[in-house]
Amino acid sequence: MQKVLIIFFLSIFFYNHCFGIQKSDTTIFVPVQKTDTVKNKFNPRTATIRSAIIPGWGQIYNKKYWKLPLVYGALGTTAGIFVYNVKNYKRLKDAYAYKLAGQDELIYFKYQNLSAESLKSYRDVFRQNVDYSVLFFVIFWGLNVVDATVDAHLKSFDVNDDLSLDIKPGYSPVANTSGVSLVLNIGK
Repeated sequence: MQKVLIIFFLSIFFYNHCFGIQKSDTTIFVPVQKTDTVKNKFNPRTATIRSAIIPGWGQIYNKKYWKLPLVYGALGTTAGIFVYNVKNYKRLKDAYAYKLAGQDELIYFKYQNLSAESLKSYRDVFRQNVDYSVLFFVIFWGLNVVDATVDAHLKSFDVNDDLSLDIKPGYSPVANTSGVSLVLNIGK
């Protein structure tokens, strides 16, 4: 039984030599240059640079106009929150200074009834919120750049329905053996 198994595995291993399958050394490879209009038209580097300079310009370059309200909504919201926080921070900073100086009449009317410790606490909270709003603005700007870059990269990606998976006998030049292969055909 062992001799039969050894002969079987050796015959599979030397299949290509047994049936005369040989590699041809005279094959000439001529590279064919294809011009892909979609790939040339949507350059990811251009989309990245444009989107980094002006938010949404990369989305316009990629012809994804529906993303513009999302980009400007995210950046506009964080910019509005930043302005709100800076304005309140300045008012609370001044109110705290006036409270310590004993000039309660100069304090903004919303903050006149607060103690010095409360003013200081609120001031620190608004200062932290200023930092967070700047951080989120930068994050959303970066996401805008990443979105434009990825979208430009995926413009040349083939998403048609012409996909097939075939089982074919074949020769493996890497292993120098023959066997069964699963072949995924993408496109034509």
